[in-house]
Amino acid sequence: MAKQTADRLESAPVSEQLAEKILAGERIDAAEAQALLASADLLQLGLLADAVRRRLHPEKAVTYIIDRNINYTDICISACKFCAFFKAPEDPAGEILNREELGRKIEETKQLGGNQILLQGGLHPDQPLEFYEDMLSFIKSYGIHVHGFSPPEIHHFAALAGIGTREVLVRLQAAGLDSMPGGGAEILADRVRREIAPRKCNADQWIAVMEQAHELGMRTTATMMFGHIETMAERVEHLQRIRDLQDRTGGFTAFIPWPFQPDHTALVGIGKTTAFEYLKMLAVSRIFLDNVDNIQASWVTQGPKIAQVSLSFGANDFGSTMIEENVVAAAGVSFRLSEEEIRRLVVGAGFTPRRRRMDYTLC
Repeated sequence: MAKQTADRLESAPVSEQLAEKILAGERIDAAEAQALLASADLLQLGLLADAVRRRLHPEKAVTYIIDRNINYTDICISACKFCAFFKAPEDPAGEILNREELGRKIEETKQLGGNQILLQGGLHPDQPLEFYEDMLSFIKSYGIHVHGFSPPEIHHFAALAGIGTREVLVRLQAAGLDSMPGGGAEILADRVRREIAPRKCNADQWIAVMEQAHELGMRTTATMMFGHIETMAERVEHLQRIRDLQDRTGGFTAFIPWPFQPDHTALVGIGKTTAFEYLKMLAVSRIFLDNVDNIQASWVTQGPKIAQVSLSFGANDFGSTMIEENVVAAAGVSFRLSEEEIRRLVVGAGFTPRRRRMDYTLC
């Protein structure tokens, strides 16, 4: 499995013409983005991304949210090669969160000042759509925002129910779904998806579910998990798909690129993404996604210090306090930050911390 990494190639200054184009706020194309990933000098790339960030967010604020990731089940038929969290359906250790535990988690989140539940789980082979509708109604009875289900989950629910994904979204929205996270995107290139997640929806299906959600008035985020078997061209293909959909709908509130964590997965032999490569990918994302307002730093995978540096490489959002996070933790990464620590880190990087909601309105 070939892996191309930007930091293995010799860095070179960004051409004066391309730098001027970026600083002028002009849109770069896929070939230019690929060239930046391949050989651009890291510090110059960071300065260009920071200029884009300051143009979009001149107020020097860095936002964050208090929420909790609740994984309603770890039972999953997808068996993705990059996942250390899932349990096969026949595994007796697999479980579905009961209502008592779910309610306890929501109450604790509210007591800690949380205003959102991020709800995601495995692709369970047996639960009907009504199970998810009932769960949403239960969560909404607590009066909290539900940011739930990824496109692969929606596609899976539709296949089990024998209906279209749009109908699934309509029913879940009626039951209380407020917005959707951008999980399950991995790399939006079908060669990669066939290799690492062959049972998940393909790239076009992921985009179609997001487009339908946007058409129904739901805001969503978009993610990219990079640093495994993808090429630089496939990373840029991913960015292009996100930008093209955002041109059509304007429904994405933020983009979150994060590096693959190989430990305890079927891809354990792949080396971990370096901070150098992470910052380069983050910066190119900020430059290329000129129609997505917010870029989120990944302190969950990179740790607090690199997350601080990210704020000078295009990121303007520090993400969530992550009261609970299980999927990345299953791969052996266990950074934790309180709201107080996030605010301290943001101030230490020279910015003003501002608490937000999913849609980036301030609390």
